[in-house]
Amino acid sequence: MREMSTRTASDRHDPVIEHRDQLAAPMADGEKPKERWRIGTEHEKFVYRVSDHRAPSYDEPGGIHDLLMALTRFGWEPVIEGGKVIALAGSDGTVSLEPAGQLELSGAPLENLHQTCAETGRHLKQVKEVGAELGLGFLGLGMWPDKRRDELPIMPKGRYRIMLDHMPRVGSLGLDMMLRTCTIQTNLDYASEADMVQKFRVSLALQPLATALFASSPFTEGRPNGYLSYRSHIWTDTDPARTGMLPFVFEDGFGYDRYVDYMLDVPMYFVFRDGQYIDAAGQSFRDFLKGELPALPGELPRLSDWTDHLSTAFPEVRLKSFLEMRGADGGPWNRICALPALWVGLLYDQDALDAAWDLVKGWSIAEQQALRDAVPREGLDAPAPGGGTVGQLAHRVLDIAAAGLAARGEVNSMGDNEVGFLEPLRRIAKSGRSPAHDLLDRYEDAWGHDLSRIYDELSF
Repeated sequence: MREMSTRTASDRHDPVIEHRDQLAAPMADGEKPKERWRIGTEHEKFVYRVSDHRAPSYDEPGGIHDLLMALTRFGWEPVIEGGKVIALAGSDGTVSLEPAGQLELSGAPLENLHQTCAETGRHLKQVKEVGAELGLGFLGLGMWPDKRRDELPIMPKGRYRIMLDHMPRVGSLGLDMMLRTCTIQTNLDYASEADMVQKFRVSLALQPLATALFASSPFTEGRPNGYLSYRSHIWTDTDPARTGMLPFVFEDGFGYDRYVDYMLDVPMYFVFRDGQYIDAAGQSFRDFLKGELPALPGELPRLSDWTDHLSTAFPEVRLKSFLEMRGADGGPWNRICALPALWVGLLYDQDALDAAWDLVKGWSIAEQQALRDAVPREGLDAPAPGGGTVGQLAHRVLDIAAAGLAARGEVNSMGDNEVGFLEPLRRIAKSGRSPAHDLLDRYEDAWGHDLSRIYDELSF
């Protein structure tokens, strides 16, 4: 359950893809019996200099390279690309870099939420210890509250340079997505194609609810931007060919093969060969299958090329060999634990999954899209399909998730089950206000429009 964004080998011994039916293999190979289902959690955070709140560059003393190398004291192993350390690998997963130096933990596949939260705690303890030595702090929000694009560094990863060049051709906010946003994501398993379909439909329909509960990006360049989750809004003008709500998921007959069709229509970014990323931005994987890719004429793709390509679409829910929930802004420690709790509670118990499907199965595609469109600005106040608000819907969904977690019966050494991890979301739903509302209130009152206060009060 790890991203394919960090590659160090060309996988030239991978099978060559000669037939279209090979393309569904990664998805079908993800099928697992329930006892082997795992939880993968990814969370990103902004790194800043404590002295002046500047985003550090990769090479500067005490910068991102030094941060990565200092973390090796905890057993992390450096991952090298082009002679640069661009990630770390270890028993807790992978520590990697987003394009402007946002630090991400892509956690290991774990059995329960107690392990997930412990993993998160270990990681944050490590980065805080190293950060204190280097004069670095870490901020959990959905978007840089005060930084312009031109104030941010670029990390030395080959695929990012290709993407940065391509983004302005296909949308006006793609560079903001890459440079100025952070998220929390959860990766979850399925037992069969039918199980995948039900989970995909439920999680896609309810992804805007997660956006509302986690909305924490109301500022751009030091001022309110009119949104509660500007990060979510950014995805609406990033690249329409690889983002969105995927209405075809709700069509009769949806399954692996239909998702393959979708991915074949997603333009490529790159091909990885001999340690280098080859620019194939805008080119067609269908042409690659025919040996007609302009970037590599006469060469057929390998399975690793397809696996890479699956990681270059960014819909609200993404299918690879697992399902990835992509709707939430970055946030503080307790919300990092709460996001997987929400989705595990809804998707990993069949009664809860059926109850969640009953809740959303009558929603039309137009209603789903209207919900997705409204939530970035309105959060929990957005109108929900069938009447009421997203905030009212949240209570029902959280009740279903709590029942699902209770049914799992996963307890820690104190005898506590996993339901408690939903508590931060319960408090948000009870208040009827997305986290961004609290940030805006502080900006207007306690902070006196001085957003530098956010670093003192909201750092990890």
